[in-house]
Amino acid sequence: MVKREVIVKEKNGLHARPAGIVVKECSQFKSTIEIEYKGKKINAKSIMGVMALGVKENEAITIMANGEDEELAVKALVSLVESNFGL
Repeated sequence: MVKREVIVKEKNGLHARPAGIVVKECSQFKSTIEIEYKGKKINAKSIMGVMALGVKENEAITIMANGEDEELAVKALVSLVESNFGL
């Protein structure tokens, strides 16, 4: 299992648009990918799960992956969050 913490810098947090981008990115990987926020863990391949976290601007999330491409998955997602979801 690979884990990394990253700060969400999007001014509206992890709302519908960035959540959709996260889910789309996650669907490219075979690994199980989860996001943890304030003790709550969700499947990062679920749009409803990602949105339900309610992540706000400047809050830390932990991205975790387990599987054959876990390192690539975590690296790609951390990069995506750090780039402000390409928005």
